[in-house]
Amino acid sequence: MSTGFRATRDGVTVRLDAGEVSILRSLVSQVLGLVEPGTTGDDPLERALGIGAAAPPADPVLARLFPSAYADDEEAAQEFRRYTEATLRDGKRADASTLLETAEPGVLTLTPEQGQAWLRALNDVRLALGVRLEVTEEVHEEIALMPEDDPRYPSFVIYDWLTYLQDTLVRALW
Repeated sequence: MSTGFRATRDGVTVRLDAGEVSILRSLVSQVLGLVEPGTTGDDPLERALGIGAAAPPADPVLARLFPSAYADDEEAAQEFRRYTEATLRDGKRADASTLLETAEPGVLTLTPEQGQAWLRALNDVRLALGVRLEVTEEVHEEIALMPEDDPRYPSFVIYDWLTYLQDTLVRALW
């Protein structure tokens, strides 16, 4: 079982067992599948510049991963999204790919750059899972009171584990 991330001279290390790696790979792959099909306009110039669609995503997870920049100004939010979403999607894909390429059972050593990519990918997974589970600020109390036979229990435990991994990674990087 993971003991969390630790700082080293070369970056950060973590010990993960095969089950933990499998869970991470599965969750990151699911998020990657959500952000993968980003759309650009029909205009060839827009495609070449990476200018995307202006409408906010209908999927609540994607809306959380790509929030509106201007809550009070729909027109400005659409314009901002049009010019930034494709780049944001590229970044999320790159971070997910880094995690998928480096996650192996055993002691794993990540460079600071890889650690940063892991941090962003873990955050995306936590955001996605948190939306699906309708996580609130009281998540830790909810898990503590939840019976283990509750069908949501394994997902909440995984969410809590991801929170722990992310927290130890932040501490190890800084």
